[in-house]
Amino acid sequence: MPTWLAFALLALTFAAVATWVSRRLLDTPVGWVRSLLISLVVFSLSIPLVLWMLEQSHVWTGGKFVVALPIAAVIVALVFGWVFAIVVVVIVVSEFLVPTRPLRNPILVIRDAIRRRDRARRYAQILVIASRHGIGLYQNRSRGYSDELPDALLGAINEAGVTFVKLGQVLSSREDVLPPQFIRALSTLQMDSTPIPWTEAESAIRHELKRPLDEVFASVDQTPMAAASVAQVHTATLLNGKRVVIKIQRPRARAQVTTDLDILERLAADAERRTEWARDYGARALAAEFARALREELDYRVEAANTEMLRGAIDRSKSPPLNIPTVYGDLSTSRMLVLERADGIPFSRLTPDALPPEAAHAVVDGVVDSVFEQIAVRGVFHADLHAGNLILAEDQTVTLIDFGAVGVLERSVRRLLAPLLVAIANDDDVSATDIVLLLCAPASGGSVEQTALQHDIGAILTRIANAQVGENVFSALIDVMRQHRLAVPPSLLLVFRTLISLEGSLRRLVPDYDMVGRGLSRAPHIALQLASPRVLALGLQAQSAIAAEQLRRLPRRIEAITQSLQDGTFQVRVRALESADDRRWVDSILGDVTATIVGVALVATGFFLAVSDVGPAMTDGVRVFSFLGSVLGLGGMLLLLRSLSGAFRRRAQ
Repeated sequence: MPTWLAFALLALTFAAVATWVSRRLLDTPVGWVRSLLISLVVFSLSIPLVLWMLEQSHVWTGGKFVVALPIAAVIVALVFGWVFAIVVVVIVVSEFLVPTRPLRNPILVIRDAIRRRDRARRYAQILVIASRHGIGLYQNRSRGYSDELPDALLGAINEAGVTFVKLGQVLSSREDVLPPQFIRALSTLQMDSTPIPWTEAESAIRHELKRPLDEVFASVDQTPMAAASVAQVHTATLLNGKRVVIKIQRPRARAQVTTDLDILERLAADAERRTEWARDYGARALAAEFARALREELDYRVEAANTEMLRGAIDRSKSPPLNIPTVYGDLSTSRMLVLERADGIPFSRLTPDALPPEAAHAVVDGVVDSVFEQIAVRGVFHADLHAGNLILAEDQTVTLIDFGAVGVLERSVRRLLAPLLVAIANDDDVSATDIVLLLCAPASGGSVEQTALQHDIGAILTRIANAQVGENVFSALIDVMRQHRLAVPPSLLLVFRTLISLEGSLRRLVPDYDMVGRGLSRAPHIALQLASPRVLALGLQAQSAIAAEQLRRLPRRIEAITQSLQDGTFQVRVRALESADDRRWVDSILGDVTATIVGVALVATGFFLAVSDVGPAMTDGVRVFSFLGSVLGLGGMLLLLRSLSGAFRRRAQ
C-alpha cells in the first residue's frame, strides 16, 4: 500500500474517531464538518512532532520500532491521546468563539432574507424622511434638543406612515415617558391620508366578500367618506334598504405595518442592551404591547368583538345611553367591517352655537355620565374618544364609532378608582395620596417621598376646588406621578388619557365645559353602584366560602403537623430547589466542580511524575513514572475540558 494512502486512511480514521469522541465528551451539538476539519488539520500538523517525540523516546528509529511491540503500542497510544486532547481544545475554543448553529429550513432562510431586504429598504426610507425633516440637527446642550425638534418629529412621523403615526398617538398618552413639548406635538397627529382609487377598493371589497358587490349591496358610494393610512370608509346601502358603512383595509397596509413592527421591536431590544433608560422604562415590553395592540387593530374581527362588548356594557348602564352601531358579522372579515351607518355630525365639525346652551349641556353631561360609568363601574370603555369618534344625531343622541381601541379596567383597579374620585371631590389630599400609592408602585424599585407627593397632590386638589373652570385633574395627576417616578398601570394611564381626550371633544360643543367637575359630582353615585348591597353580598359570600373551606381543612392540617412532630418526621421543604430542572442545574454545577478539582489534581500529579528522573525504565528514553505522569495528565486534561464545556453550555442557556 502506498505511504500516502496509508497516511490518508490513518488521518481519516483518527478524524472520525476524534470527532465522535469529542462530541460525546463535550456533550454539545458541535458540527460534524467543523470537527472533522479540525481533526484532520491538527493530525496533519502533529505528525512531525509525534515522530520527533518517538525518536527522542528511543521508540522509533530509522523508520521502524526499536522496542517491543506492546510497549511501542502503549507509547504511541499515549502520544496520540495527547494529540486528541489538542483536537478537543481547538474544538472547544472554536465553539466558544463561533458557536455552531443548526441548519435552518431553506424556506425560513428565504423568508428571513426577504424580511431583511424589506427592513433594509424601510430603514433607508425612514432615514431619508428623518433627514428631510432635519431630525438630529436640532440640538441643545442644556436639554439635548431645541424647540424645533417636536415639530420636526411630528412632520417626520406623519410622513413615515401608519405604524409611526399610531406609535406617536400612543406616546402622546405617555406623559410619564416624554416631556410636555413632545406630548403636545404628538397629540395633534391625525390618520388622514390620500384615498386609494375606487378600482383598488372595489377589488379588495370583492375579495373579502368572495362574491360580486351587487349580490350584497344595492349601491356603494365610490367616493370614500373618510380615508386613513390603514383603511378607508365607503357608505353603502344593503339590498334590504339599510344604510351601512364599509371599512376596508388598504391592501398593502398590513405588509408595511409588519415590517415596521419588526424594526421597532429590534430597535427596542437594542436600546435595552445599550441604554439604562430603555431598561428602566421596559422598552421591549412597551414595543411588544404596542405591536400586539396594532396587530389586533388590523384584525377587524377584534374590532367587531370590541363593539359588541361595549354595547353590552352600555346596555347595563344606568346613565343616559350612548348609541353603538350594529355590526353585520356575516359580511365582516379580518380586513373588512360592515356596520350600521351613524347619521349625524361629528363633534369635530360642531360649533358652540350648534345647540341651545341648555341642550348642549344636557348632551355633554349625558356623555360624561355614561363614560364615567363605563370606566368605573363596568370596566369597559371606548379608549379613543377624540372629536371624530363622537357623532351627534338630530335627536340630540350621541353615537360612538371606531372601536379599534377599547380599554378594559380590572375590578381591583376600579375599586380604588372610585374612592380616588371621591377623595378628589372632597379635596382630601391624604386619602388621594394613599390611593395613588396603592395604584402606582415606584419605578425601577425605588422609593417615594410620601410627604412631597402628598404636598403636590394637595396643591392640585386645592386648585381644582377653587377654579371656576377646573383644569384637567387627570393630566395634572399624571404630571405629578411622572415627577415622583411612579409606575402608572397601563390600564389606569389609558383611562386618564381617554378622559383628557374626551374633555377636548366635549369643549367643541361647550367651550367652557367643566368635565372634571361633572365627573367628580358623579363620584358618590359611582361608589354606591360599586358598593351596592348585591355586590357586597356576593363578595361577602365568596370570601365566606373561602374562609369556611380553609377553616374546614385547618383541623386536619394541625393534626398532620402534630403527628409528624410526634413521629419525628416533620420536614421543611425548600422551594428554591423543588423542581427537577433546579436540581439538575445544581447537580451539573457540583459535577463540573468535582471534575475540575479532580482534573487539576491529576494534571498537577502527572506533571510532577512526568518530570521525575527516577524509577524503572520502559525504554532507553522513557521511565515508568514519566509514562504514568503523562497518562494522569491526559486524564486530568480531558476532565478539565469536559468541565469547561459544561460552563459554555450554561452560558449559552
